[in-house]
This record gives sequence, structure tokens and C-alpha cells, in this order.
Amino acid sequence: MTDPTRDPDFLRNPYPAYAAMRSACPVGPVPGGSGGSGEVGGSGGSGGRTSYLVTGYAEAREALADARLSKDTAVFFADKGSRRRLHPAVAHTMLASDPPRHTRLRKLVTKAFTTGAVKKQRPFIARTTDELLDQWTTGGRYDFVADLAVPLPVMVICELLGVPRADRPDVRRWSAELFAAGEPDVIDDASHAMADYMTGLIAAKRRAPGDALLDRLIAARNGDDRLSEDELISLAVLLLVAGHETTTNFLGNALLALLRHPDELTRLRRHPDDIPGSLDELLRHDSPVSTATFRFTTEAVTLGGTDIPAGVPVLVALGAANRDPARFSSPDALDLERDASAHLGFGHGIHRCVGAPLAKAEAEIALRAVLTRFPAIRLATPPDHLPWRHTRLVRGLASLPILT
Repeated sequence: MTDPTRDPDFLRNPYPAYAAMRSACPVGPVPGGSGGSGEVGGSGGSGGRTSYLVTGYAEAREALADARLSKDTAVFFADKGSRRRLHPAVAHTMLASDPPRHTRLRKLVTKAFTTGAVKKQRPFIARTTDELLDQWTTGGRYDFVADLAVPLPVMVICELLGVPRADRPDVRRWSAELFAAGEPDVIDDASHAMADYMTGLIAAKRRAPGDALLDRLIAARNGDDRLSEDELISLAVLLLVAGHETTTNFLGNALLALLRHPDELTRLRRHPDDIPGSLDELLRHDSPVSTATFRFTTEAVTLGGTDIPAGVPVLVALGAANRDPARFSSPDALDLERDASAHLGFGHGIHRCVGAPLAKAEAEIALRAVLTRFPAIRLATPPDHLPWRHTRLVRGLASLPILT
């Protein structure tokens, strides 16, 4: 199997290929490098080794919760001789760690990243959404991605973390570059730029503390335990990047799904209070994270009837799992009345996305505003002509031209 991210047909619609792979075997070997590392920015591939791709729902859920599948990239790549120059703050985030380190870091982060913090952000999210949509007029042509789906999550996560407004364009650019599949030098340079910026911002906040999330992380304690400087930088980068890249794709994929299903779109337009209950199905139908972050076997594992040797990468295709007919009937259909709460779009187990409540709040507020203010919204170009981002980890549109 060659690298699917280089195939325009797969980028447009990976689900037939996923279905064929799942039908043949829900867990199957693929040549080394075909899935990449799956980390933010990538960690260098699998060194030519065979990887195993998980496309079945039950198998994916099992893999995501299996402690024998390690996420410690530092251990896996220690002897691979990689020529990559990724900054350690990007290469070795909380996502790339196992218990007890992961447990410790997540506990400290959770103390600051609470549902209460998300609730406090809702007025800012609504105000920012309205300000962005104020630039639209009825009967105009816009790019939903560039004009709303990208700037809104960037502004929200920067506001939550306490990134000054003047710095946000640079942060947005570096974050996009971290997902530049096939451009390792661009990714590596962006990782250093982002980490260097966060180092300076943390130092500035120590001199003049505020009440943003980053300030709370600096002050976070669990008894005598607190975050080290390196851990602070790494968590800040992770929250900043993961806090908006996936939400951007969530928004774009969700609106496209609605525009391609006019009956469901009409229903939400008439009953906007149903939007919160539709988000899980929209996440399931076209998951913004296509492949879960990197894992490898620490010992021989049998998964889905397939024997996987120790020391090989296991790539969990969340998008494929969420279209498994064994778990979701008529999985290719968008059915907003479906109970899709068991989807794996936010992952599963101890690494489930800590920012899920924030992503849902942004999607709810943004979709409600768009459908309310622009009830005639429609695609400005045929769906098959839409450009998709060339990246392994996330699935999202490069642009979504719309008419209002």
C-alpha cells in the first residue's frame, strides 16, 4: 500500500478504501512509512518497518485503551538515527508519553483546563464569531475555511492561553507549518519557532502574571509537584496547536457534510437548538482527526485476530473506525438523529482529547451563527473539486468556497 495522502481520490474520500481494508481485515499490515508517525509535525516515520493499520471500530477502541501500545516516541525513535531537527517540546509532548508521566502531566493540565474555563469562553467565542461574520454580506462568495474555520479557533485558543493579539498571526502560521506533510525542514523550523516563542511568553508571564490558562499552568501544583520549564513549554505548544488545528477541520468538515445533505441542513436551520445534539454525528461522519497519534507495541499483541509483533507501529484510523457498519448502521449516511456518542473522533481511553468540550462549544456557536445569519448558504463549487489538506494526522479542507 503506497502513501494514501498523496492520492487525490483518497484525500477527497478515503472511506471506500477504508471499507475495503476493513472488509479484508480490520487490522492489517502496511509497508513502513505509509502512515507516518501520526504525531503533531511527525516524528520521522517507522524506519522502513511494517506498520499495522486498524480500521475496525471494536479493534480501534481496544487499541486506544491497550497499555501494551506505547506512545513514548522518545523510546521508539531512540535508535533509529533520524536526521530530523524537531524541537523536543514538539517531539515529546504529553501525547507522546505513557503513565506515570502522562498521568502526572494530564492531572496538572486538567486542574487548569476545566469545563468552567470553557464556559467562561463562550461569550468570547460568540462575540468573535459575530465579528468575523459581520464581514460577510448576503449574496456574497466566501471561503468558509479561511474566513471563519481557521481564524475563530486560533483566536479562541490564543485568548484562552493568553497569547497577545499582535503575536497571533505568527502563531497561526507556525501551527499550519507543523502539519506540512512531506516537508520535514518546514516542520522542524516551525517547531523551533513555536517553542522559542512559548519560552519567551512563559518568561514574560512569570514577570507579569495574569489569569489566562498559561498563567494557571505556570502556577499549577499537585501537592509538591509542579510543571518543569520544559514541560510548560511542551504543554503550551501542544494546547495551542491541538487546540485549534483539529477544530478548524471539525468546522469545515461539519459544514460540508450539512451542505451535502440538504434535508439535515434544513432541519438544523429550522431548529438550531438541535445543533448541540448533532455534533457527535458530525464528528463521526467525517472525523477531523483521521489517524490517532503514534503508538507502537511493547510486546507481541493479538488484535482483531491479527498477531502483531513487538516493536512495530500501530496506526489507528479513527475515520475508518467511525464508519464501521458493525458499530454504526448505514455508516456512510449522515443521520443527525443517530446516537453517535460512542464515536472515536476525540480518541478513547487515557489519551482522549482534553479539549473536547472547547471544540464542541466552538462548533455549536459557529454553526448556529452561520445557519441563522445566512439561511441560503450553499456550496460555490462542486464537492469533488474541493481541495483537501495533504496531511496524515488530520483530515480537513484547504478551502471551502460558499455562497451566502
